[in-house]
Amino acid sequence: MIDTAEVSAFRDLHTRLGDAVESAVRGKRDVIDLVLVAMFAGGHVLLEDVPGTGKTTLARAVAGALGGLSRRVQFTPDLLPSDVTGTSVYDPQTGQIRFRPGPVFANIVLADEINRAAAKTQSALLEVMEERTVTIDGVGHAVPDPFLVVATQNPIDLDGTYRLPEAQLDRFMLRTSIGYPSVDDELDVLRPGSGAGRIADVRTVTSPREVSAFSGRLSLLHVADPILQYISALGTGTRSDERLRLGTSTRGLRTLVRCAQVYAASKGRHFVVPQDVQDIADPVLAHRLVLTRESVLAGVTTSEVLADVLARVPVPKPAAQ
Repeated sequence: MIDTAEVSAFRDLHTRLGDAVESAVRGKRDVIDLVLVAMFAGGHVLLEDVPGTGKTTLARAVAGALGGLSRRVQFTPDLLPSDVTGTSVYDPQTGQIRFRPGPVFANIVLADEINRAAAKTQSALLEVMEERTVTIDGVGHAVPDPFLVVATQNPIDLDGTYRLPEAQLDRFMLRTSIGYPSVDDELDVLRPGSGAGRIADVRTVTSPREVSAFSGRLSLLHVADPILQYISALGTGTRSDERLRLGTSTRGLRTLVRCAQVYAASKGRHFVVPQDVQDIADPVLAHRLVLTRESVLAGVTTSEVLADVLARVPVPKPAAQ
């Protein structure tokens, strides 16, 4: 089990990371916290938003605060899998074949407009996200630890795009959007010399090694059986809802448990409560649900269905921790 001192140290680190990133991405602390949850939980993030809302800035600011290596890949229809993962090249000086790493060999990888690449290239990235290893000519090459992919999609301009299948969407731990800033935050960004959006001003407050160490420890945070039963009941609720063609998978529920552990620790608790599950449920589960055709035509969203499931599933009563 993880003790209260470790939780307190993590909460302090989480706060410092959030403050550092927020110096470049103003007024979006809830989104920043979600990205940090995914990083410490060992998952990846899908950002769906219109251009110019700060998706690239957010990914680069997280890398700056982490002190790790970051890479950006602009996905286009002609992008090849080897452009992402790397390839073997001939070295004329030594006369040998050597591996040239691709941009996925970084702590933070920004996959910009992932839906503009062909399915084969998308699959190459998603395989690395799952396996954390690139295999070339039968030799495995491990990516750095921690390894966080922040993929972006533009939900408006869909010309020339390749929609991510539901099975591939399930590989992303969280899906969220940044959205437009509030009036005050937007004025702050527009004001000359404000420093908003400047990656160079983001302070490095931790290291990849420290993040990896906390990530391993947080997996031991206490989750009581009633909480696990509550999460299982939520999964059953999505599978029995007539508006859904596909409910959440067991992997989705396991992901919810993992994210709830990190989320609870970020709030300074060494155990998970139902509110943690409720707060994190939509970004973790909504993109894993598939609506029926009738629901799509009726304008129903997976977030609305999930909110109804959360409202009708009984919440476990508090117990002494």
